[in-house]
Amino acid sequence: MPRSALTGTRIRERRLLEGLKQADLARTVGISPAYLNLIEHNRRRIGGKLLVDLARALGVEPVGLTEGAEVPLMEGLQDAASNTPKSHAGRGKSAPEPETGQIEEFAGRFPGWAALVVAQRDRIIALERRVEALNDRLAHDPFLSDSLHEVLSTVTAIRSTAGILNNAGEIDRDWQARFHRNLYEDSQRLADGSQALVSYLDTVGKSEDTLASPLEEVEAWLSARDFVLPELERGAMPDLQGEGGLRTAAARQLARKWLLRARAEAEKMPQAMVEAIIARHGPDPAALAQAMGVELAAAMRRLASLPASDTRPPMGLAICDGSGALTYRKPLDGFAPPRFGAACPLWPLYQALLRPLVPVKRVVEQHSQPPRRYLTYAISQPVRPASFEAPEVVEATMLFMPLDGLEISVREEEVQGIGTSCRVCARIDCPARREPSMVIEAPEEG
Repeated sequence: MPRSALTGTRIRERRLLEGLKQADLARTVGISPAYLNLIEHNRRRIGGKLLVDLARALGVEPVGLTEGAEVPLMEGLQDAASNTPKSHAGRGKSAPEPETGQIEEFAGRFPGWAALVVAQRDRIIALERRVEALNDRLAHDPFLSDSLHEVLSTVTAIRSTAGILNNAGEIDRDWQARFHRNLYEDSQRLADGSQALVSYLDTVGKSEDTLASPLEEVEAWLSARDFVLPELERGAMPDLQGEGGLRTAAARQLARKWLLRARAEAEKMPQAMVEAIIARHGPDPAALAQAMGVELAAAMRRLASLPASDTRPPMGLAICDGSGALTYRKPLDGFAPPRFGAACPLWPLYQALLRPLVPVKRVVEQHSQPPRRYLTYAISQPVRPASFEAPEVVEATMLFMPLDGLEISVREEEVQGIGTSCRVCARIDCPARREPSMVIEAPEEG
């Protein structure tokens, strides 16, 4: 619909706001009330002198009558409409379809309500991502698992000691004192462990940035710098221990290994040369690898290390080892690899593991609100061994970027539907599902 298609609606709303009668406004601009009625109901187009006269009579600029709602508001309403549930949850009744053909009219007549709908849609998206992150942490966080194991072990020890004291009849005073001392020490340990667990859970509920492993600490450090390290472009190394640095030695060791590789790749592929190749071929890792004489995985990592720019789409990166465990993650808005749990097995990252050294290029649709499509490149390559006797180790790398920032035409049958992880994926008929989803109700068998 043209942005000027609802000029009549805006004229009517402005007239009512000014308290003018239709006949009075029509007389002022020199037209009949019937013709003004047709204009206000969008049955006659308007422009030129008549538009200027109406705007003057209504006390507004002509552009205020011809321009529609702001683009972000319109796009937000369109996204909200495209992700409306098809039926009322739990009732099986068909929900009325949103009137998408009247979005501009709704936004123009009720901008406050329209903004509220968009704000609620944004809030729902944020909460869904929050639930996804918390589920990932609570289900797979190693610290939480160890803490729960410690609490259960202590409770078992206390129960066993109490059972002996209750059922053993007469017990020697020395043994009785030992058992009492054990009960006291175990109860103290249980109190301390429970308090630590409660404090940790309270932190998890308030922040997603609670760090539980060296890898997570490194990723948080990189994220605070938008995954861009200008020092590497100069051949230097960032300060890992200064203000805002890494707290633990394990995290610094992990970061140093990553930075050494990234610095070497920055030296082989200077940013100015990479930008020139992108300008000619787009953000294509194959073109970069061929032009610079490097491996595909190195080209993917280099592209993901570039600073944000208006001339190219944002680029995320995920790396896993041969077991499928993610060893590096640079998320994008709408595509955030899980921190702890296993990711979706349909990712091209894991498909590449099945065929080492064979490049994989796919368009995927991430099941989110709203669904988003990404162009992905992936490859699995062996890591260079340190000696002849060293075991063979492989590493898979996946570069991904939003499809809407690229001029690429894709057929629907070429799009691969994916999720983040099974527990928070709403795809019902997924052949790769390994556990039930907590966001959909699957019918019980039998």
